[in-house]
Amino acid sequence: MTEPTQLPPQIDTSVAHSARVWNYWLNGKDNYPADQRAGDAYCGKYPKIKPFAQESRDFLRRSVTYLARDAGIRQFLDLGAGLPTANNTHEVAQRIAPDSRVVYVDHDPLVLLHVHALRTSTPEGATDYVLADMRDTETVLAGAAKTLDMTQPIALVINDVLGHIVEWDDALSLVRRLVEKLPSGSYLSVSHSTAADEEHQVVQDEYNSSGAIPYIFREPSVTVEFFKGLELVEPGYTSWPRWRPDANTGRLTDRAGWGGVALIP
Repeated sequence: MTEPTQLPPQIDTSVAHSARVWNYWLNGKDNYPADQRAGDAYCGKYPKIKPFAQESRDFLRRSVTYLARDAGIRQFLDLGAGLPTANNTHEVAQRIAPDSRVVYVDHDPLVLLHVHALRTSTPEGATDYVLADMRDTETVLAGAAKTLDMTQPIALVINDVLGHIVEWDDALSLVRRLVEKLPSGSYLSVSHSTAADEEHQVVQDEYNSSGAIPYIFREPSVTVEFFKGLELVEPGYTSWPRWRPDANTGRLTDRAGWGGVALIP
């Protein structure tokens, strides 16, 4: 695939974009003044949102660390990868196991613009990128099969993007369709944001109605259904700070987001 050298015409930098706002909150470089204004406006109403974003990202680091180091997984399929920042899935996995193979999936043309950062790899491993809507599971799996051995265990990583699927049944169906296609011994890692408090919900509702790509908060009593029929590893499905914390784990909230990792039997 040829790497773009300039912004594709469908990318409008004058309008805030959720992936770029998220990138801004994570101290990334791939954002523009409109994104910064939107991010600052949200922070002005709800200052905790920036550390929440960082705690979400840190759950990704810890969960991939567990999968590579403790579960022995060497293949990763990362849905809704978003813009590259620090501790991308392949970086975390290949620090532990240099022969790890990682496939990213996203349909955002801006992510495609920066895909070179997601394709760096150790000589022993491999990374690739599938340009597809994650709901198109057939295209996702066909693209992943070019890099991953679909007969061997794979970690399906879906970090805090399922809220962008507005209908709950659609989000649940997406996960189940993919899980059904993975071999025994694979893993599912999912995190999902919820409202930390009433004020958080109000600010998010305002953001969703602003014309930005909406994100739907869901209660953990609902999103735990992603793991139905699977074997959750300790400590189960819990808030980001409580999932296998280490010395670098933030502990701002027990409510902003939940995550879990489960074995696919």
